[in-house]
Amino acid sequence: MTGSGYGLMQETLQFVPITLYFLCLIVLTIYGMHRYWELFLYYRNSQKTPAKPTEFVMLPRVTVQLPLFNERYVAQRVITAVCALDYPRELLQIQVLDDSTDCSAQMARVTCEQFRHLGFDVQYIHRANRTGFKAGALENGSARATGEFIAIFDADFVPRPDMLRAVIHEFTDPEIGCVQTRWEHLNRTQSLLTRSQAIFLDGHFVIEHTARSRSGRFINFNGTGGVWRKSAIADAGGWQHDTLTEDMDLSYRAQLRGWKIKYLGDITSPAELPPEITAFKQQQHRWTKGSVQTAVKLLPTVLRSAQPRSVKIEAFFHLTSGVVYPMAVLVAILFFPAFCFAGAGVLSAEYPVLWLIMSVLFTILTFSAGTFYVVAQREIKENYLAGVLLVPFLMAIGMGISLANAIAVMEGLLGHQSEFVRTPKYGVGVNESSDQWKRRAGTFAHKAQWLPFAELAIGLYLLACVIISLWFNRTASCVPFMLVFMFGYLYVGGLSLHRLWLSSRNAKIEILEIMTPAPVV
Repeated sequence: MTGSGYGLMQETLQFVPITLYFLCLIVLTIYGMHRYWELFLYYRNSQKTPAKPTEFVMLPRVTVQLPLFNERYVAQRVITAVCALDYPRELLQIQVLDDSTDCSAQMARVTCEQFRHLGFDVQYIHRANRTGFKAGALENGSARATGEFIAIFDADFVPRPDMLRAVIHEFTDPEIGCVQTRWEHLNRTQSLLTRSQAIFLDGHFVIEHTARSRSGRFINFNGTGGVWRKSAIADAGGWQHDTLTEDMDLSYRAQLRGWKIKYLGDITSPAELPPEITAFKQQQHRWTKGSVQTAVKLLPTVLRSAQPRSVKIEAFFHLTSGVVYPMAVLVAILFFPAFCFAGAGVLSAEYPVLWLIMSVLFTILTFSAGTFYVVAQREIKENYLAGVLLVPFLMAIGMGISLANAIAVMEGLLGHQSEFVRTPKYGVGVNESSDQWKRRAGTFAHKAQWLPFAELAIGLYLLACVIISLWFNRTASCVPFMLVFMFGYLYVGGLSLHRLWLSSRNAKIEILEIMTPAPVV
């Protein structure tokens, strides 16, 4: 190969990773800027507090649905909490929609019988198959529901006694199809992981939901901790199970039909956060894939509808937000080669414009996430200074789960069908000992067992990039960012691998206990 040919190939090899890198970074920056826009909407509409509704002269009948699947640690707790709701017993129907295949089915059945004997209208509905998964269970229960309104709580929720009375009068407005309350976290302070999850969810509920709801944009029911008008569910086409986020799917269909979803941030529904990493990743994978499936299914309809442009733009960002995950994976992988092998001067004074662009984009990304979550903590009177300190860790966790969520995005785009993998619940709360939930966590099997190794591999790759950068003094200014990315992948991959080992070990212990004969007395 001639010198000119070799030089052309070298320039091409340098150009490709830099171009891909900046394309990914621009996409991430656009979605980062959208967070600033949501903050603007939040503050612009902060004074638009929801008007106090008129009250029903006579309270309507309400059906409470509890979809369960193998919830041995929380089934009794949620049934007991719902039976303690401060609502006239004669106007309350409780449906336990149980698809369980383990011992929890009998536990739930017995608990229902106990409360029936106490005079509660508690129906235990068990399906022999999981057709449609959670959506199928809800649709099956709705066919037997006698209430005009349907409240839904997942198994890990512990609704407050006054929740129904605080929400039900919102439906005196005939346009309200659904009311969503803010999730509160029973085990927020249990660990660094649960603190981080709480901050992530607070950002969604406090900033996103408030901004969208009060500015007239579409919002989504979050699958639990809310109440639906039964006729709105039917008018929107009922519960459908062609996506993994049946709640988001129904929400958009209902709003396209003209129904309104109201968010009440001052009314909370306490729930359990996944205390271990694989449960958290499974939950995030399902939510991400489901949102992509909903985008494929409904976004064209939304964009063709007669809705205002502001609604369409917000719906686009809302439904396509998962695209940031594959972009984040590519940025992590391309971060080093895009600059280290592109010549020593790429990030030097010889290329001031390139350096300035990269600095501005990274600044926008970093501060958009940090500001978004810190503001949410301040608004709900949490320790927002602690949130500031946690921002690097939040970024690391976001990067660490990006590979799993990137796979979810691709599966959603390609139409890959998969079962509804529930998030394991361990019955943890503010007084739960760490040892107890860890023993329980080891009893759940986890899928995608190759994924932790891939996450660790990316983390080690980034570690090697950091070492090379420092050793050869190449792109040393990028090292802090690579360290955050590296820590995220190593942390998530390492914890996931440990959880797989724990699950395997406990399974072997259970087998040995079963095979060991009982002592003769």
